[in-house]
Amino acid sequence: MVPYIIRRLLIALPVLIGITIINFIIINLAPGNPVEMMIDPNTSQELIEAKKEMLGLNSPAIVQYGKWMMSLMQGNLGYSFSSFAPVSQLIAERIGPTLLLTFTSLLISLAIAIPAGIYSAVKHNTKVDYILTGLSFIGTSMPQFFLGLGVIYVFSLKLNLLPSGGMGVLGGGGGVLDTLWHLILPASVLAVGIVGKKIRYVRASMLDVLHQDYLRTARAKGVGEFMVTNRHALRNALLPIITVFAIEIPLLLGGSILIEQIFQWPGIGQLTMQSILSRDYPTLMALNLVAAIIVLATNLLTDMIYAVADPRVKYN
Repeated sequence: MVPYIIRRLLIALPVLIGITIINFIIINLAPGNPVEMMIDPNTSQELIEAKKEMLGLNSPAIVQYGKWMMSLMQGNLGYSFSSFAPVSQLIAERIGPTLLLTFTSLLISLAIAIPAGIYSAVKHNTKVDYILTGLSFIGTSMPQFFLGLGVIYVFSLKLNLLPSGGMGVLGGGGGVLDTLWHLILPASVLAVGIVGKKIRYVRASMLDVLHQDYLRTARAKGVGEFMVTNRHALRNALLPIITVFAIEIPLLLGGSILIEQIFQWPGIGQLTMQSILSRDYPTLMALNLVAAIIVLATNLLTDMIYAVADPRVKYN
């Protein structure tokens, strides 16, 4: 396992470099530039050019990318064009709330999708199976922005049960309970789409193993149905389940941008939108780099979990 992890880390370096190059090209191909977003339209062309020179935007693209890479190798992500604060500080302030939101929604979806998928497979072609499958299709097809606005209207405006946004009460003392209270709606909305998709994956994976010979043998030996399903069958169905849930993590990071806007959650989703609107190149480059690192780390962690879930998996 250790040599395999080392090889994966070495392979990740050129992948990250390639991602930064593609991101740099895409960001610079976008119309407009940071100076146009921060200067009055009536400003003279001379002042605009002076501002571009100060920010290094007049240099050729390859030179700009080279300077960014040199700063990155020194541990410096640069400074925001809009706020002039260190980009590392901006991301450090925002990444915690985003990770809290995404992993909470992932845990919620795991807690619902796996038992529901198992039960749907065990009750194959029954009314319960049809109901769970139908609900999964509804959850998958429900637009997150529509669901988010809907739950705010019902639970915040009409029933006044849950806060409509933010991460804490304004002017309050905060605390863990206050944060969890504000987390319920955004995490639940983000989890609905995952649950809808994953119930079907878990169901399909369980159906593949429920009628295998070794399970018939276990039943013939007198092993209870609960142990047969949740220990023997689930253990052998785990690999595809682990895969589909691992794939969901980068999608969660993307989906959190919309959810954070709706619920005013102070994470990197809001920072991403602000950076896009202000053409804040250094912040966008750093955010894409962080997202790429999270995805690569998730893939590596998934491979390690494979070996834990199934001892037959070997990495040579």
